[in-house]
Amino acid sequence: MRLLIMGPQGVGKGTQAELLSKYFNIPAISTGDIFRYNLKNETPLGLEAKAFIDKGLLVPDELTNKIVKDRLAKDDAKNGWVLDGYPRNASQVEALDTILEELGTPLDHAVALNADRQVLIERMKKRAEIEGRADDTPEIIAKRLDVYAHETEPLLAIYKKRGALVEVDGVGEVETISKNIISALK
Repeated sequence: MRLLIMGPQGVGKGTQAELLSKYFNIPAISTGDIFRYNLKNETPLGLEAKAFIDKGLLVPDELTNKIVKDRLAKDDAKNGWVLDGYPRNASQVEALDTILEELGTPLDHAVALNADRQVLIERMKKRAEIEGRADDTPEIIAKRLDVYAHETEPLLAIYKKRGALVEVDGVGEVETISKNIISALK
């Protein structure tokens, strides 16, 4: 099973990716984790990304695409994966299509978790309190949600048109949401 998990910040993508990973016995792959791994291990791709990060710049799509392709080509991903945090824009959708074609591994579904904006804001405020995350201020939360709405949410229409989109309510008990996703995938 090859899945994308999509949705705004605070909707529970990482939690559900881990649960789906265990259920389907496939790796949960977070682009954030891929970047951290490459940076920590000073891989050639990590060093290339570090040059941008050290200047306070976003890592360009071209490099992000290379890092994702490198991860999806690893042995543990041969039988499937849950990809969290990618694609984030239309050019990354095109790049992912190319990557999957080159690897001979078609996408099965894009799972979209949905929740009301106010619910997401409250969840992230709570997360900031619990985890002491300085990057979860009300202003930054609002900006992230706006970026998602403008750049990533429109991608759902692409996967819907392809017949690959599965939409699930991201509000409720974690286990119930997970069961709803699995049921929708069958």
